[in-house]
Parts: sequence; structure tokens; C-alpha cells
Amino acid sequence: ERCVLRGRFGFMAFHGGALEAMTDVVAERAAELAEASYYGVLHPADQPHFPSIEVDPAHSPVLAGFLAHVTVVIAVHGFGREGMYTSLLLGGRNRELAEHVAGELSIGLPEYMMHTDLETIPAELRGLHARNPVNLPPHAGVQIELPPRVRGASPIWQDWHGPGYVPHTMRLIEGLAAAARSWPQGASRSTTQISPDRR
Repeated sequence: ERCVLRGRFGFMAFHGGALEAMTDVVAERAAELAEASYYGVLHPADQPHFPSIEVDPAHSPVLAGFLAHVTVVIAVHGFGREGMYTSLLLGGRNRELAEHVAGELSIGLPEYMMHTDLETIPAELRGLHARNPVNLPPHAGVQIELPPRVRGASPIWQDWHGPGYVPHTMRLIEGLAAAARSWPQGASRSTTQISPDRR
């Protein structure tokens, strides 16, 4: 576990390390740029995948402290599906924040499609369950699912030798940080009430 408490806006990556590659890097760097808080868990390569609702603050004082500190979060995840290599999926219960994040990311990542309509996101990737950590802060948050290409894990980057992260990943980090910086702090932002059949 890694946790840094700064502002009330938070970034999470609890499927980090080798489990969903680069998600912890993206979340941590965006948090640094935005002076936001960060919580991540780095997993080894042999760690089986597990659902987000199993990440329980009752079992982690560090996570509980993070969630008590922040008011809204972006949880960074990775996915890979045929036909969705340039799709960024923005789930979670704070739909106003989802639109805000999509707008900021679209500026630097015009090559990608931002999915904020929940009906266009596979049900298991929507991040709407009440026990999902992204929905536990007072104003809930956004679960963003990133395909390999934007995380720098695609064969298209095999000739990239740096310096730094691949261009798409750098623009992703900068866009997420911009979204956090421009989100009105302390404002009462409503969350969408989600019916059980849309979880």
C-alpha cells in the first residue's frame, strides 16, 4: 500500500503494480501534478485479479484514512477488449465529474473516444456498486478504465525509447491532473442515483 494525503481530491489505483500495469503510475503522477491525495496498491505478477468490491476499508486502516480525508476520487483501472483499443471508459457514480474528466482528457487525447454514457460501458466495468471504493467518498467519484495503448503497453510503442512515458500516457496524466485542479473544491457536487440493475 502507498498513500499520500494532500488535497481533498483523490486518485486511487488499488489494482496497481503488475495486476493492471501502469495504473498506479498514472494515478500517482496525476496526483502529484494536481497536489491531490493518492492511494495505491502494487501487486506482484502472480496476483490473481479480484473485484473492486473486495477492497474494503474495514480491512485497511490506510485505505480508511484515505477515504476519510478525500471528498471525491478518480479510480484508475486498466482493461483490454477487442475493438476498444482507443476507448476510455468513465464509470462511477459521480456522473458530473465523469463529464468533466472526459472534457479535459479530450483536449490532449483526440485519438481516443471518451465513454461517459453508461449504456456504452460493459456492465462489469461501470464501477457503480455501492461497495466499490470509488463510490465511498462523500461525493463518490469516477472509475476510469484505460486500454493498453494509452498506458504505453501496446505494440505500437515498441520503438519508443523515451525519455519518459510514451506521449499518450503523458497526455493522459496531464489531463487527469488538469481535471482535478479545475474541479471546484468544497462545492456540493451531486451524484447519480443508480438502480441495482445498472451496477
